[in-house]
Amino acid sequence: METRPPVPPFSHEDAVKKVRGAEDAWNTRDPERVSLAYTEDSRWRNRSEFLSGRPAIVEFLTRKWSKELDYRLIKEMWAFGDDRIAVRFAYEWHDDRGRWFRSYGNENWLFDANGLMATRHASINDVPISESERKYHWDVGGPRPADHPGLSDLDL
Repeated sequence: METRPPVPPFSHEDAVKKVRGAEDAWNTRDPERVSLAYTEDSRWRNRSEFLSGRPAIVEFLTRKWSKELDYRLIKEMWAFGDDRIAVRFAYEWHDDRGRWFRSYGNENWLFDANGLMATRHASINDVPISESERKYHWDVGGPRPADHPGLSDLDL
């Protein structure tokens, strides 16, 4: 049986750690690695798309990151309960024509007893930005540096 600490019930510290771990994993843009944080039969709603299972998650993320170039993400814990975490996030990316966007969203997560995410609901809006409006400048494919401001610090 796979375990992904921290596991429910979550403390505030656990929830913050879970959110930062997810942020760091998503910033790798490695669909296989990211999928391992989810149950084998995890169910997602991402915008208007509905997915179920790790293979669908890998396919979705592969497609996503082939279109959302130079992707960089910041997540912030919004609220938590025993086995649930609510997250707000923003990520920056550009398309193949060089147009930049900041995508804002909220996620609701439900975890199983082993700390794997069983359900993920994401609502996301894309806002065009100019390249000069970008706020995320760390190396692509790596984690956000510890001294880089978070969402609240950036007033996002």
